[in-house]
Amino acid sequence: MRTALGRLRRHRAALLFGALFLVLVGVAVAAPLWKDVAGRGPLANNLEGQVVLGGKEVNVVSLEGVPIDPTWGKQYFLGADTNGRDSMVRLLYGARNSLLIGVAAALFTTLLGTLVGLLAGFFRGAVDGVLRSILDVIWAFPVILLGVALGTALALGGLNLGIVTIDGESKLIPIVVIAVVYVPYLARPVRGQVLSLREQEFVEAARAQGAGPFRTMFSEILPNLTSTIVVFFPILVANAILLEAALSFLGAGVRPPEPSWGNMISVGVDRIVTAPHLAIAPGIMLMLTVLSLNAFGDGVREAFDPRAKLRMDA
Repeated sequence: MRTALGRLRRHRAALLFGALFLVLVGVAVAAPLWKDVAGRGPLANNLEGQVVLGGKEVNVVSLEGVPIDPTWGKQYFLGADTNGRDSMVRLLYGARNSLLIGVAAALFTTLLGTLVGLLAGFFRGAVDGVLRSILDVIWAFPVILLGVALGTALALGGLNLGIVTIDGESKLIPIVVIAVVYVPYLARPVRGQVLSLREQEFVEAARAQGAGPFRTMFSEILPNLTSTIVVFFPILVANAILLEAALSFLGAGVRPPEPSWGNMISVGVDRIVTAPHLAIAPGIMLMLTVLSLNAFGDGVREAFDPRAKLRMDA
């Protein structure tokens, strides 16, 4: 781990993109500050409102339904949407929702994928057969189609787990959907590594000392999976944010009027000619976030890859 972190510190491109992602997170965290500057919240409609531009009052939304362009001022810095809401405020609050859902879904995916991979690889036999079959079923569906199907079904009826009930409008719905959809992408490589690790001498030594299967899994094998999990996590976050945007764009993710980069792009596509800023601004934010995470993830992968030593040191 120390060696890998040393390589990562020398990977300037990865650190640069990692810093870019932290800046984007900081911008999202500062959304309430911008709301105070703009004087409007992300949900308040203002169809009949007016703003002073060039010494004269201008309708926020024209009689033809066209919102104003970016003013580059305190109010409507990036213009307004079709309901007269401040696009800059909604962009930042949408960043909070998109990043929250993406990171939370990636954490759930990591937890579920690691657990499933551990159980399948360690116990093998019937346990492996059942878990592998479930993973194969999930793997067989295209990610977006499965996500839209699950998201739409759960959004209509919610999720009732007996003890816990999740409302269809809750942000937990897209988190659960994205987490389940991406489980095979982590569980499969973890299972393969566990199959190899369970035959190592240190595992046999733990068994000889009387360690049970679960103690062996979590105290001996799991620590050796750390590098794999660390490498996959930033990529899982990037994919989760991208899938959340796709689900929200198609109406199966964050539900309006709550902002999300996906549903903001969906609204902007309908006005791409008269108000292109509605789609361009959230599109750029989404692109920068996914690019920074993927580039940082590639740097982490190279840092934890022993075969990359010569290339990184050079």
